[in-house]
Amino acid sequence: MELNTAINIAKQARLYAKASNYFVGACLVTKSGKSYSGCNIENCGIQSICAERTAFVKALSEGETEFSYIVTVGGNKNATILDYCLPCGYCRQFIRQYVDDDFKLYTCFGEDNKIEKYSICDLLPHAFIL
Repeated sequence: MELNTAINIAKQARLYAKASNYFVGACLVTKSGKSYSGCNIENCGIQSICAERTAFVKALSEGETEFSYIVTVGGNKNATILDYCLPCGYCRQFIRQYVDDDFKLYTCFGEDNKIEKYSICDLLPHAFIL
């Protein structure tokens, strides 16, 4: 799957942010090219789930085990210019359990839709892994 297609899927996945009004979308791409979208699903307690984990849970529950990359985008509901948005620490550790060292994370942001790329090891160099 082309990166621009994954970015558009992540943008369209920004559907639900009841508590914060900060809408995050993610598109997880498997090594076979299949994609899984996710949005942040919030509530007033501590049980909220981030867009990245939503995408991973959907993929894992469908039997997917090999992942290439994830795109994460975020911003207020009606924002046309997206914020710089990367997975939180909890998501980084969660993701690390299911990916290889070469797994990439992308974010698209700013007026010119700048794209930045990181490896999971860049963002979480000292992960707890099995």
